[in-house]
Amino acid sequence: MTDLWIPTEPIGELLLRAAVVYFALLVLVRISGKRTVGQFTPFDLVVVMLISEATQNALVDSDASIGGALIVVATLIALNWLLGFVSARSKRIDRLVEGLPVLVARDGRVYTDALARQNVSLGDFREAMRRHGVPRDEEIRFAFLETNGEITVVSREQAAKP
Repeated sequence: MTDLWIPTEPIGELLLRAAVVYFALLVLVRISGKRTVGQFTPFDLVVVMLISEATQNALVDSDASIGGALIVVATLIALNWLLGFVSARSKRIDRLVEGLPVLVARDGRVYTDALARQNVSLGDFREAMRRHGVPRDEEIRFAFLETNGEITVVSREQAAKP
């Protein structure tokens, strides 16, 4: 019964494993681009599930205790909170973690090369145009791929309003 609650791995090792996996995944997700976060597809769900399964052993090794799992989960939540705390107070860290918006269209011209670099299809961009009520390229004042993966499209009419 004690195996259920008492971690079999040293607590320091569980903390270190959680921290290394957290930051490694953060870097990998950041490198994968903004589309990963903003436009979740069934394929993306499968990838997330596989990442979860692949990192499980890296987090806990052979420890199957509830206590070990709770230590790892608490560590991940604490690191996430800490990163949010630091990001909210440091523009440099925020830019490093979140990135910057990417200009993908201006004055009626769509930058297809910028969309391609960000792994955003022209179809996804057109969908965002429709959502923002901008039916034609000529009506675009500017459009950004935001740091959260959403596409913001501002029409010439909207930009002209005070």
